[in-house]
Amino acid sequence: MSLVNGVIMQYFHWYLPHNGGFWKQVRHSARDLKDWGITAVWLPPAYKGQAGIHDVGYGVYDLYDLGEFNQKGAVRTKYGTRSQYLNAIQALHDQGLQVYGDIVFNHKGGADRTEWVKAVEVRKGDRSFEIANPDKPDFWIEAWTEFTFPRRAGKYSGFTWNYDCFDGTDWAENFGKSGIFKFTSRGKDWDRMVSGEKGNYDYLMFSDVDMNSPEVRTEYARWGRWYLKTTGIDGIRIDAVKHIQFSFFREWLDHMRRVASWNQKDGFFAVGEYWSDDVEELHHYIKSTHGKMSLFDVPLHMKFHHISRSNGNYDLRTILDDTLTRDQPALSVPFVDNHDSQPLQALESPVDWWFKPAAYAFILLRQEGYPCVFYADWSGAKYRDKGKDGNEYDIDMTPVPHLPRLVELRQSHAHGLQRDRFETAHMIGWTRQGDADYPGSGLAAVITIGDGGALWLEVGEPHAGSRFCDALGNMGNATIDINADGWGNFPVSGGSISVWIPVEPGA
Repeated sequence: MSLVNGVIMQYFHWYLPHNGGFWKQVRHSARDLKDWGITAVWLPPAYKGQAGIHDVGYGVYDLYDLGEFNQKGAVRTKYGTRSQYLNAIQALHDQGLQVYGDIVFNHKGGADRTEWVKAVEVRKGDRSFEIANPDKPDFWIEAWTEFTFPRRAGKYSGFTWNYDCFDGTDWAENFGKSGIFKFTSRGKDWDRMVSGEKGNYDYLMFSDVDMNSPEVRTEYARWGRWYLKTTGIDGIRIDAVKHIQFSFFREWLDHMRRVASWNQKDGFFAVGEYWSDDVEELHHYIKSTHGKMSLFDVPLHMKFHHISRSNGNYDLRTILDDTLTRDQPALSVPFVDNHDSQPLQALESPVDWWFKPAAYAFILLRQEGYPCVFYADWSGAKYRDKGKDGNEYDIDMTPVPHLPRLVELRQSHAHGLQRDRFETAHMIGWTRQGDADYPGSGLAAVITIGDGGALWLEVGEPHAGSRFCDALGNMGNATIDINADGWGNFPVSGGSISVWIPVEPGA
């Protein structure tokens, strides 16, 4: 990060319109993002997906097609054209913002031709269990695994993909059957250094890339160099890392950082999506990748989700227990919600609206981690989609109250020594003493999931004899006197958050 108290914005959600105007929106919003206090912007996958203009970007077809070639029914992607994408990045850079690209390496979809390959079917719930006839353990399937990109015609890379680049797929064309088919030709098997969930969680969707293939590793290194030099991005968010050979990113990120070193004084940032609420799995991944990337703090997100559904029956004193933000704050990216957790998505686990302001205060006004705010929480989102039960639902996500103000307070007031008071099950608080380099800084925050009340909190001797006021307006025009020892009694309304900051001189 180039700025103190950096804030990432995930500047997209799953249900953005398919009209091709998003990159233009990003370009026009660059100045606003800076003024809001955002320091880095995570943009959606920019390359052509298997569903063309309807693909969010995670069904990746051609990594080199940023909206330049007439593939999958159109030149543009869901978000616009290559030139519009590059212009958006430049506009963000012109405002001093960092830009993080979204990288999908785990799988490819929308192949150009089928190939015949030997395979064995495995159970969806246990990918290590082969469903096989003892007399005929494997069989031939016609698999969609040949990617030749005829419309791109070798521009940027002449590499083409075939079944040697994959170790499984989800469709046997000759049988007209869906399933999970593990390739057995030439001794293939699932990658081993992956999540142990479902027996072996190498396979996720579409045609699963074989990360033990030297040709694949070489092509991903070649693409990474091209992408970085083409876009000038400052970092990446890496999709589905629990399904990708852990050792791959040790070498690939070293390669990317060597390429980036010519232009980036702040280093090349990387954060991985390892979706697990077991913090020990995250620790294991960080160790396996030699600490080369940060991870999203899924355990903390799941705590927010459960607190918001607990009807007040949750011990807030445990909120940081077994989280990456507590254990490895330098590598933690805490978040409240994202495109996967929003309603009707596969990993649906939204934080209920009443608790979101408190959750955002928790990740934005504390010193641990590099927080990420969600665009749908900032601007709101309305959409209609099918739920897991097959029924259609209308979703109306309203903007989270106080979120812009909380980002502003992170920049202006969330500085200096942090003191926690996590002493009651339903009410916790913390303070930031402030820093002389940020005049007027310092704050006190109180969260309750039960009745209203107050907490005695120490804001520090530099504030002795001063007054604090309500920064969010939840407590009206109330002010709090700080005693000679630097303590104050800070109130909060029931089921709410209050944030108190020093009264400006003369106010």
